[in-house]
Amino acid sequence: MKQIALAPSSPGVYMFRGRNEKILYVGKAKNLRNRLRSYFQNSSALDARKAAMVKLIKDFTFIATSNELEAFILEANLIKQHKPRFNIVLRDDKNYPYIRLTIQDKWPCIEVVRRIKKDGSAYFGPYVPAQSMHEALSFIRRHFTLRPCRYNLDKPIRPCIQHQMKKCPAPCAQKISNEAYRKIVDEVVLFLRGKRTELIAALEAKMRRLSEDMHYEEAASVRDEISLLQKAFESQKVISPDLGDIDVIGFYEDAEEGVNRSASVLFIRNGIITGSKEFSINDHVADDKKRAATGFVQGLYAREIIPPPVIILRSRPSDSSLLAWLEEKAGRRVRFESPQRGKKLDLLKMAEENARLLARMSEKNKATSAGQELAERLGMDSAPESIAAFDVSTIQGSESVGALVYWSGGAFRKDLYRHIKIRSVDGVDDYAMMRESVEKILTSIKEHLPDLVLIDGGRGQLEAAKEIISSMGLDLNVIAVAKKPDRAFVSSRKFIDLEDRAKSSLLLKRIRDEAHRFVISFHRKLRDKRLTSSVLDNIHGIGNKKRLELLRHFGSLQKIRAATVDEIRGVKGFNTKTAEKLLAELNKAE
Repeated sequence: MKQIALAPSSPGVYMFRGRNEKILYVGKAKNLRNRLRSYFQNSSALDARKAAMVKLIKDFTFIATSNELEAFILEANLIKQHKPRFNIVLRDDKNYPYIRLTIQDKWPCIEVVRRIKKDGSAYFGPYVPAQSMHEALSFIRRHFTLRPCRYNLDKPIRPCIQHQMKKCPAPCAQKISNEAYRKIVDEVVLFLRGKRTELIAALEAKMRRLSEDMHYEEAASVRDEISLLQKAFESQKVISPDLGDIDVIGFYEDAEEGVNRSASVLFIRNGIITGSKEFSINDHVADDKKRAATGFVQGLYAREIIPPPVIILRSRPSDSSLLAWLEEKAGRRVRFESPQRGKKLDLLKMAEENARLLARMSEKNKATSAGQELAERLGMDSAPESIAAFDVSTIQGSESVGALVYWSGGAFRKDLYRHIKIRSVDGVDDYAMMRESVEKILTSIKEHLPDLVLIDGGRGQLEAAKEIISSMGLDLNVIAVAKKPDRAFVSSRKFIDLEDRAKSSLLLKRIRDEAHRFVISFHRKLRDKRLTSSVLDNIHGIGNKKRLELLRHFGSLQKIRAATVDEIRGVKGFNTKTAEKLLAELNKAE
């Protein structure tokens, strides 16, 4: 795009736009011109997700900034505002509740807020979900008698019914000194910070003083308060007081795509879990785990959350501006930790397990929905709980193979994957290869017959599969899924469109693509083994022992060809003369 030449070689933010000026992606760069060039001039080198995004771009705009931190702040604000499709966007955009204690006021009060201000108040939280916060607040209002109102107390006024009910000490009518009121405030702070020992000790000292002064009724009231406090502390999820304030972020990675698909955050304040929250991570274009972690952390703290002094995660974010931004928000130093042992590692594993469970549950829910939709489209009586997909692969009839992948309960069952060498078919005959694959593999998994059989191919492959399944005396639902355009053949005359991005269409294509990946990988393995063996077998002086040493050391014929004489000489059984002869023979065979 011509606008790239207009972009400055300075920090800034860029926005990719699709149809109707809709923002697809917001990114920041140290050098705007270079970053934009990397998308459009090297598009062939982009990974699949970035390439998919680039195809949708109709235009882009950029904003130059003075430095990288400004660019980071602007990027975070724009992502929060526009929620672009290809950024990591946390769809739950609610601000989490905090308890605010207005300690800067002469007569502090307590309230629930969702926005944090630099006003001198003490903030406790976040509480996610809010139930534990309401329980703490209810306990405070019953037992610590802070004023429940927000009235201006510069002038004395008549106390309200809360004072008569002994739920307020009535500072409005000067019924309590500021010193005595401040002691109540200090007790509330100790309670909210989980300072069990300090608070109980202070109340026990107060109880003894009242008893010594023969205020037995008040002393008994404090005694009861201590008992209730002990029960309240016991209900708190105390991890370890020495942990202080930390957030623990665990990611679950999709093993097939290598990207983070879900995350779980544990909010720990003063060693107590104040809440936890799980997030599904939508499509993004992060290059690696560290960039993905940066995007998630940015999205998490872009909302009204005070970053703690320590944030724990497995892969530390890669962007140096992120820490500066977090420290600016927190008003103090923030650091990332990746623990290797101890309590922090246990918490990280707990968060990662929560993220894994969320991903599995989400995948299962999607699968259930897609399965029900698929049953309706195929005319099945019920949603298929298991789907087996077949594919075959060959090159000019050489190393012909067949394979099956098995999907069940929202996930691929690797333990039920199968592959075979096709031995009864000479030359290229896709239909015959499919018949042999289906017959042999279904026989081997007869205890796990699927609800639906998916054949990678068109009408011909479908009829071949149906024919052999019928001859085996099996009654199975069978469809074929073809490419360009994507469509599923239910019979030789009826097909359904899979280009509509429906859940069931995406599911069928995903299973078909996994079958294709699996059979191709097996075919390549056999082909490479044959090529390697045949070439090395024909070299005089290279016996089985030396050939195995070569393959064990280099891993493939291609790497042997790329090796130097000195590298080959380092392999057991080889000297300079043998290494030179080997390379000369390999070059002739190319």
